[in-house]
Amino acid sequence: MKRVLLFLATNLAVIVVLNIIMTLFGVGRYLTANGIDPTQLLIFAAIIGFSGSIISLLMSKWMAKQSTRAHVIDPQAPRNAQEAWLVDTVHQLAERAGIGHPEVAIYEGAPNAFATGAFKNNALVAVSTGLLQSMNEEEVTAVLGHEVAHVANGDMVTLTLIQGVVNTFVIFLARVVGFFVDRALSRNDRDGIGMGYYLTVIVCEIIFGILASIIVAWFSRQREFRADAGSAKLLGSTQPMIRALARLGNVEPGALPKNFEAAGISGGPGIAALFATHPPIETRIQALQQMQSR
Repeated sequence: MKRVLLFLATNLAVIVVLNIIMTLFGVGRYLTANGIDPTQLLIFAAIIGFSGSIISLLMSKWMAKQSTRAHVIDPQAPRNAQEAWLVDTVHQLAERAGIGHPEVAIYEGAPNAFATGAFKNNALVAVSTGLLQSMNEEEVTAVLGHEVAHVANGDMVTLTLIQGVVNTFVIFLARVVGFFVDRALSRNDRDGIGMGYYLTVIVCEIIFGILASIIVAWFSRQREFRADAGSAKLLGSTQPMIRALARLGNVEPGALPKNFEAAGISGGPGIAALFATHPPIETRIQALQQMQSR
């Protein structure tokens, strides 16, 4: 229920803020006078902007299982001692974090792990075979704590809301700019909208979309710091997470499908630092060391 209220409040806040901005600058009156209802455009932008993000979130567990071909461990009948240990460890961490037991899965691949799911009490935590082979139990536990912290912090929902907000701004602003450009090109000699509108909208959506990606990536990097700190709190020490990160820094991280790259313990290199979903390993270790010294 809290997530539904947060979703509705976020949508309402976006519409209210944009309405206030348009009123202050007189944009709303101009658009209305020229045949575009800004409120309807805002509602349209919010619906389109949030729909894709919400649908992706609701389908995230199924998509993660399918794209990684993960084997979900039956907690009542693990196939071996390692699976039993994984389930038991994740469940213990979840209880410390105050959330329901997530599903636990293993997938084939280079060192990585991720958590996903729309609800705190019905999430998925998955680790790769490469991570299990390259780390000792303490380090794997730290990684699992990191993923459980993501779930407990509601990071999947938060990032979805942020993505929805920036999508709304991209869709709305691209059309407002397109309208003004089309009016300037036509010099008000005709009614309706012309090709200038459509071309401008496409260009603006690309440009604004790139800027939006930078914003979303920044929030994603902040979540990683919080999840690292969350793992340290769940384990009662920063050292296991520091050692796990140091180990990850010495191996090539496993690539995840693009839809789940931000959910991994370690992301691949971005086009540039501004677009990276994860901070550098060294920076994350420094943050934990500073946390330890306090």
